[in-house]
Amino acid sequence: MNDKDDLRKHSSQVIDGVEAAPARAMLRAVGFTDEDFKKPQIGIASTWAMVTPCNMHIDKLAIEAEKGANAAGAKGVIFNTITISDGIANGTEGMKYSLVSREVIADSIEVVAGCEGFDGLVTLGGCDKNMPGCLIGMARLNRPSIFVYGGTIRPGAGHTDIISVFEAVGQHARGDISEIQVKQIEEVAIPGPGSCGGMYTANTMASAIEALGMSLPGSSSQDAIGSDKASDSFRAGQQVMELLKLDLKPRDIMTRKAFENAIRVVIALAGSTNAVLHLLAMAHAVDVELTLDDFVELGKVSPVVADLRPSGKYMMSELVAIGGIQPLMKRMLAAGMLHGDVLTVTGKTLAENLAHVPDYPAGQDVILPFDQPIKKDSHLVILRGNLSPTGAVAKITGKEGLRFEGTARVYHGEEDALAGILNGEVQPGEVIVIRYEGPKGGPGMREMLSPTSAVMGKGLGKEVALITDGRFSGGSHGFVVGHITPEAFDGGPIALIENGDNITIDAETRQITVDVSDAELAERKSRWVRPESKYTRGVLAKYAKTVSSASEGAVTDKYL
Repeated sequence: MNDKDDLRKHSSQVIDGVEAAPARAMLRAVGFTDEDFKKPQIGIASTWAMVTPCNMHIDKLAIEAEKGANAAGAKGVIFNTITISDGIANGTEGMKYSLVSREVIADSIEVVAGCEGFDGLVTLGGCDKNMPGCLIGMARLNRPSIFVYGGTIRPGAGHTDIISVFEAVGQHARGDISEIQVKQIEEVAIPGPGSCGGMYTANTMASAIEALGMSLPGSSSQDAIGSDKASDSFRAGQQVMELLKLDLKPRDIMTRKAFENAIRVVIALAGSTNAVLHLLAMAHAVDVELTLDDFVELGKVSPVVADLRPSGKYMMSELVAIGGIQPLMKRMLAAGMLHGDVLTVTGKTLAENLAHVPDYPAGQDVILPFDQPIKKDSHLVILRGNLSPTGAVAKITGKEGLRFEGTARVYHGEEDALAGILNGEVQPGEVIVIRYEGPKGGPGMREMLSPTSAVMGKGLGKEVALITDGRFSGGSHGFVVGHITPEAFDGGPIALIENGDNITIDAETRQITVDVSDAELAERKSRWVRPESKYTRGVLAKYAKTVSSASEGAVTDKYL
């Protein structure tokens, strides 16, 4: 165990000694006392904002984490970073900033903690990009740290949620429901604080982070409002002090085995395709070798057992009610699907954390037995072929079928594609191609939630496929393939597809191909001209210049 001075290895450099009197004077103004200067400082990174219901309550959770740190003998210091809302921005030009925000959040946490000399960190996130952003920031700093999930939203009236609203737009376009009925769904679907209520990206990433060992047991499976989440935040503040004493840091926890655990839990839960992008980025931050091929190999031996939205019927709150993901992880450990010897933020191994977890109640059908899975192998299918030589990510549960062959209907950008779907241009048997939406080409790799929701709402879910060099929301479902690499902006094959080309997507052989000869593709490539980027200044321009391929996690510091 470290002595007291060791616990202050970073803050002592900022506030100790007569020469640091100006720093102490500044801190006295924000409430520090003489005693506080002797304590380890725990930075509490809050992603609170009124921007989105996912994060509107996190200011209160940050205060609980501060209380926990103070109760443990540290000095908690709350600071803020940003969040954006995918649910609000989807389908607009503003959505180009979404994935970019992950890097901004990671950078800002690194900047504040690095500048102020915090000895440990608690980060609190509640929406898609701020969660991996928090983890990347903590990983770079590599100081004792814990992540707290803001919690899931409760269902709206009639078992509705945000995806219900997106799909209502497509139902209206089809003529199935009136504008008044759309408004009725809109008014009740989001009843209060918390992240989108299915196994969408927020709940997927919360589960992955818990499986990774970076949040306290149970943190990923709690309602946003309630005593459990307040207690989780308080205990996180306390526990960072214990991690300081143990000198247990993110790189000790975020190991290769831990990432394998996270991937397998995401698969079991039928989680979001965004998990692939974010886990690759998080692994990069701790120098763990992780590639798309790892998702292939682990996917072969990992069943899907959670009947959760968007492809299933239950919401996260219903999984919370039966015990969350801990019983599932215990079942997986017993079946040899998880590494039990990995360390976690409790200071104990995963196996020790799960030792006394009770199983799910009899009769529940949210989590199915391993011998009766929804799909015997992963729904996250990594595809390669002449349309995506370096890999693409499909989300195929089997309910959509395992193979689709159709003719290309090509769109340059999401807006044109959405219009084509809603106005009836897209026909059964077609593969909707949305290109120039990649990390560089967008820039920003927008989610295609509006088009996929429109497809489902129009009743075309089993009649068309959709492929893109952009990405998907965790709420997207249907026969969809994203993250196609190389992206169109880099002259990848997706840039060369023409209307009417025959495209085959096969989840069993893990191939995505276009029925065009190599010679013809080469001839088309010789005529291809990269479009001019409309962004030449600011964050989107900087992002486009530095971002790596989606197959590498779309990180901005890989080639520095």
